[in-house]
Amino acid sequence: MSEFINFFLSLSQSMGYGGIVLLMAIESSFIPFPSEIIIPSAAYLASQGEMNIYLVILSGILGSLIGAIINYWLAFYLGRILIYKIADHRTSRFFLINSAKIKKSEDFFLRYGNISTLVGRLIPVVRQLISLPAGFAKMNFRSFCFYTAFGSGVWVVILAILGYAFGANQELLAKYYGEISLFFLALGLLVAIIIFIKKRKNGEPPNPQSPIPN
Repeated sequence: MSEFINFFLSLSQSMGYGGIVLLMAIESSFIPFPSEIIIPSAAYLASQGEMNIYLVILSGILGSLIGAIINYWLAFYLGRILIYKIADHRTSRFFLINSAKIKKSEDFFLRYGNISTLVGRLIPVVRQLISLPAGFAKMNFRSFCFYTAFGSGVWVVILAILGYAFGANQELLAKYYGEISLFFLALGLLVAIIIFIKKRKNGEPPNPQSPIPN
């Protein structure tokens, strides 16, 4: 694990903020990549004065948004049936994707509506794929970007705090990872509930796009 972390520390140093954007875009798309290593490694460098923590966070959010937008437009134009066929193709195994995982994200979206693109960014497995059902449903793009950026921001801040505070100390990072993640997840849920209530008061349906078309 320490060699893996050292690799990402070196990568962050050499690629800079553009590298963070690129790696987080990959992580946020359908390609599995460990954001839990990318952001903490860069945040650790910020704690050593080699990077700016605010630019690390902004780069992480931007990269997450770019990756999510790629998934959104793929689903928007290719459609539900074709995406599911691609997910079940044997080559998708290399990306750790299958139709069951997409179905899980789709069920989450159908249950909670547009706000799921915010909350879903904080949930493993759902995080990378929640953009697909949003694209299937042709969710309003501006709303999608807002919710995705907000949810990604919460997630990136969690990782940045851990990396900045504990650096390469994996024992401390692992110890407080769950507690801090739960706190920000609760915060994200609270914000989601407030937005949901406001929409209901304004007479807006919670999930105007459902059911998802084929």
